[in-house]
Amino acid sequence: MKNEEPPICLTIAGLDPSGGAGIIADIKTFSAFGCFAAAVISSLTFQNTTGVFGAVHQTGESIRGQLEPVLRDYRISAVKTGMLPTPDSISEIARSIEEFGLPNLIVDPVVRSTSGVDLIDDVALRMLTETLFPVSLLVTPNLPEAERITRMKIKNDLEIERAAGLMRDMGATNVLIKGGHYYDRVEGVQNRKARDLLFIASDLTILEADYIETSATHGTGCALSAAIAANLALGHDLISAVRIAKTFVTEAIRTAPNIGHGSSPINVRTN
Repeated sequence: MKNEEPPICLTIAGLDPSGGAGIIADIKTFSAFGCFAAAVISSLTFQNTTGVFGAVHQTGESIRGQLEPVLRDYRISAVKTGMLPTPDSISEIARSIEEFGLPNLIVDPVVRSTSGVDLIDDVALRMLTETLFPVSLLVTPNLPEAERITRMKIKNDLEIERAAGLMRDMGATNVLIKGGHYYDRVEGVQNRKARDLLFIASDLTILEADYIETSATHGTGCALSAAIAANLALGHDLISAVRIAKTFVTEAIRTAPNIGHGSSPINVRTN
């Protein structure tokens, strides 16, 4: 008797050899939700918990070479993108998404590392917004990423709403602006909650969780977007998928292993 095929989730992102972020975090997250993971490497990064020290980016040809055999063989249920550093790689990804009709695309616009290193230049960022935002189901920037994408400073909820509107003008249908450990710098927040603002079209849903005072935040954005993709692949609607993913990441932060000499990876459990 043939076993039932699990949902297959695809990540297209950078490789963090320390295992805390990028495709390794994505694969662990997909597995935690019972999905089968496929992965395409966009960049080989040189990093650990203390910072990013360099990278070797894959060419568009290399991206296509990795993608095409997988897409011709598997029925993909959801896709998430992470670090996409070059215009030609972004172009190939956008072409493949259109050609193969890939569903449930979550775009995590990774533009800067936690340690402050820019991971994408302005030309590639423009290509990302022009080609991937319009075909995405959800775009998931944190506050610094939202600021760079929109070229505005964000200090309060009204400005977050304005930033989301600007991203919708760029083609994004739905936007999740993540507060997390950045949210304490936003004016008017007194209760120290980790607040994410989800805009489905123009409808706003605020998601709150406990603010955990910790430096164990390495890979939070990767795990969140991967968890959203996994739950969409499992058949949840978008709001439910985001809620489940936020709960998952909050617990992963709370139970982080506190390893390394910098920002510890979170505890993305697979059991």
